[in-house]
Amino acid sequence: MIDFDIKLLNPDATSLENKVIKVGIVGGTGYTGVELLRILAVHPEVVVSCITSRSEAGMPVADMYPNLRGHFDLAFSEPDSSVLAACDLVFFATPHGVAMRMIPELMASGVRVVDLSADFRLKDLKVWSEWYGMPHEAPEWAEKAVYGLPEVVRSEISKAQLVANPGCYPTAVQLGFLPLLELGLVDPSRLIADAKSGASGGGRQAKIGMLHGEVSESFKAYGASGHRHLPEIRQGLSAAAGVNTGVTFVPHLVPMIRGIEATLYAELKNPADFDRLQELFEERYRDEPFVDVMPFGSHPETRSVRGANLCRMALHRQEQSNIIIISSVIDNLVKGAAGQAVQNMNIMFGLKETLGLEAPALLP
Repeated sequence: MIDFDIKLLNPDATSLENKVIKVGIVGGTGYTGVELLRILAVHPEVVVSCITSRSEAGMPVADMYPNLRGHFDLAFSEPDSSVLAACDLVFFATPHGVAMRMIPELMASGVRVVDLSADFRLKDLKVWSEWYGMPHEAPEWAEKAVYGLPEVVRSEISKAQLVANPGCYPTAVQLGFLPLLELGLVDPSRLIADAKSGASGGGRQAKIGMLHGEVSESFKAYGASGHRHLPEIRQGLSAAAGVNTGVTFVPHLVPMIRGIEATLYAELKNPADFDRLQELFEERYRDEPFVDVMPFGSHPETRSVRGANLCRMALHRQEQSNIIIISSVIDNLVKGAAGQAVQNMNIMFGLKETLGLEAPALLP
């Protein structure tokens, strides 16, 4: 942990330890930004020293997010590289294309970064440019960045200076498929992910398609011809399988605020393997604090993970089919974004991985 004078940040914080992680957040006005603040407000080893927003500079954080009254006295500020460089870790909760322009300077100053945008998730920058519509401006750091799915690369995360936080859909999909692909039990060329997300996955900015009158009492697919999370999913699954994978991924918008359910389909190479799949999934995730393999035939609900940094999943089979079905649920703002970012931070600083993330889900 890192020494600094906590009283410079909060003169009344006499009860806190003098050794904490000094954190900054770039882009704090969106849903992932406020979710980061909610989680970090009760993290015993963290003090948030700054949170930036060009559009809302000067506004107290609690005025925008009343749920944080009494937890933060901070106001949004203009991004200042010297202030961010004084942090131990900076979270980027910005639109795509922002982090790649700011991170090289922070890297040079020795700051560690968890980027919640997609700027450093893909290793093939030509593919990245095709999906995000701009050239990548920090190829050196794109190569060095660690893709931060803790259940796969925990040791690499612990040593990383820059962690690319996985996307929400890719987290739910990869965790569901991983045991099958790592053991080579399914045909990697015929993977299907049918996923559904609440409206918060589209961000906080005003969009006609996200208005209550547009999404309420309605259900639709979107990005069926191609979604920018597809190459990220394919990259992770191909790494797990050791060969290129064929993935069909179709997301859907559900009229709820938060949550993702991904129904996944894969064809077993040997149908006789089905009898041991439940045991294999349980063994694969036995020591993972944020993955819950439910009893065979269960139906995980998004509300069972609301507000929690947790992926719940269950296996299914219809009659004697050789198709294995996995239902995987996460909170898109927590395990799909801010919670996983804090999980990565904990790993990077050698803290208990579950620190600040142990509260159960909100129910009902």
